[in-house]
Amino acid sequence: MRLMVYSHDSFGLGNIRRMLAICNHLLDAIPGLSILVVSGSPVLHSFRMPRGLDYIKLPCFGRNESGEVAAKYLNTAADETVKLRSDLIKVAAVNFKPDLLLVDKKPYGLQEELKATLDYLKLRLPETKLVLLLRDILDSPEPTIKEWQKYGYYDALQWYYDQVLVVGIPEVFDLSREYQFSPCIAQKVRFCGYIRRDYGHKSRHVLRQELQIQPDEKFVLVTPGGGGDGYSLVDTYRQGLAQLSPQHSIKSLIISGPEMPLFQRQALQEKIQQYPQVQICEFTDDIASYMDAADAVVSMGGYNTICEIISLNKRAVVVPRIKPVQEQWIRAERMAGLGLFKTIHPDWLTPAALMDAVLEQLNSRSHHFPPVSRLDLDALHQIAQDIHTLLHSPTTRLVSKKPILFPQVISTQQA
Repeated sequence: MRLMVYSHDSFGLGNIRRMLAICNHLLDAIPGLSILVVSGSPVLHSFRMPRGLDYIKLPCFGRNESGEVAAKYLNTAADETVKLRSDLIKVAAVNFKPDLLLVDKKPYGLQEELKATLDYLKLRLPETKLVLLLRDILDSPEPTIKEWQKYGYYDALQWYYDQVLVVGIPEVFDLSREYQFSPCIAQKVRFCGYIRRDYGHKSRHVLRQELQIQPDEKFVLVTPGGGGDGYSLVDTYRQGLAQLSPQHSIKSLIISGPEMPLFQRQALQEKIQQYPQVQICEFTDDIASYMDAADAVVSMGGYNTICEIISLNKRAVVVPRIKPVQEQWIRAERMAGLGLFKTIHPDWLTPAALMDAVLEQLNSRSHHFPPVSRLDLDALHQIAQDIHTLLHSPTTRLVSKKPILFPQVISTQQA
């Protein structure tokens, strides 16, 4: 069986990390599966690729100074880059002939670059199943509904997709209700739970030895995810350390993220030199090992980071991003309400407030870890079950009652 995965990844590491975790599990769960990932992630090559998985790297997108989508590295116009990416995706589908296409987050892809491929599959390979994967929260309801209405995403889910898999639970955020899915679309939605993150490649004991953490010392991991907008959090933590009295024996590791601008990383490196108890690095593909070794975690509120925190039962202080969308704040606030970690709104973030919260987590007298049993962490198993069922079931995609006009389709020979 052949699975094609689309992950646009214009910003951060979240989407591609999540999709690769799913791909790894699918390869273990479904014998004989081949997976082709098509992604614009600039760090895709940095991850370990298992046997059975290969990828096509699309030209990168980013945002220019005006906040508009633009080519990240090429000196090409945005529309030219979209056309190039769209053609590459379609040619991959034409030649790979997937049994199932798994699409991350955007029903039509970034800048509608996936629509030509969806039209081709519906017309020429109607037996190919189409599945949309959504994280638990996209944004607050009002702007999400407006965006989905503007770009026709509700129509896309109704006429193109066989199933919508949500990596979350309705008890935290009922996506179908919050985003006003029609009954027809809601029937396609499957809440799979959150993605349990496995332990890393190194044990807690080994990693603490490597970092030279003594038995009487506490270890704090600071991770702003991809790091593109993580400088403020990291620098606030640094300032908080400066206010600590000498009696606190804390060692810290800052993983700045590969997308933190170079000038900001250099500024942090210079400032951190004054703190012998602090180490800094740019990136690791084994974040779970460092998180497992930590006594507390300071992070932003991205989906993957939160899943790692709750999977590893870590005490944490989460400072979510609130722009350009409210996704991280909604998740952090609701999960903090369940007692899973402590959260601080970025508007209320100060060095003193952050360090007080960190010390509270480190010095907690409770021997009980957060109540992760309240959350379903079995998403990978559920996704594998659903995809296995779809791969081995006849095509049952709902046919539109409206005529759909397809553009001229590239034949296999032309491709």
